[in-house]
Amino acid sequence: METAAGAAAAAYGAGKAGGAFDPLTFVRQPQTILRAVSWIFSIVVFGSIVNEGYVNRPNEIEEHCIFNRNANACNYGITIGVLAFFGCLAFLALDAYFPQISSVKDRKKAVLGDIGFSACWSFLWFVSFCFLTNQWQVTNLAEDNPLKEGADAARAAITFSFFSIFTWAGLAFLGYQRYRLGADSALFSQDYTDPNLDTSVPYVSGDEMEPPGSYQQPLSGGAYSSGADGYQAQGY
Repeated sequence: METAAGAAAAAYGAGKAGGAFDPLTFVRQPQTILRAVSWIFSIVVFGSIVNEGYVNRPNEIEEHCIFNRNANACNYGITIGVLAFFGCLAFLALDAYFPQISSVKDRKKAVLGDIGFSACWSFLWFVSFCFLTNQWQVTNLAEDNPLKEGADAARAAITFSFFSIFTWAGLAFLGYQRYRLGADSALFSQDYTDPNLDTSVPYVSGDEMEPPGSYQQPLSGGAYSSGADGYQAQGY
């Protein structure tokens, strides 16, 4: 029973529920490193577009998106970057709290959510890379931006969109590995809950476990004395 409970509590690649949080171990985890890198990449993408992604022609006052004057391209890059930024923060917090989750079902939901979100964002970054690259290729810099202002920012947004494809795909792969660790375990129970947190099991004291009258005083030496109804010693 103890072995099964321990395996259940350690399911999906995390230690037993209720253990102390170790910041050093958390920082060294592959998913933590990849999530931090993805977080930085998202800042570079939406930060580059917000700060230098809008320029105007010399004879115009109104600024337009640097990617072929297509506002959808800038809006897409900013939206994906901002959502990825907050998504990384949310899943970093979940990774830190994950070892404290005692229910295996809840751990499974968290891992599946991580896989789904990471795979989805890997695809969205791929779309971002293709979209921004296409719009940048058809941009008329000689007419729309003769001074080439923000050109480096546009290239940075495209480059880090490309890098983000692989970091988010890596997160999805690591999440799948964690899922396999839990799904392939032969010992854990889907209904396992930390006994310390389970209020459905009543507490039984030592006195209640022993039925009344079950304890008997040891027989005295007189009980073995010879008598009419007792044990008679045999003479040899």
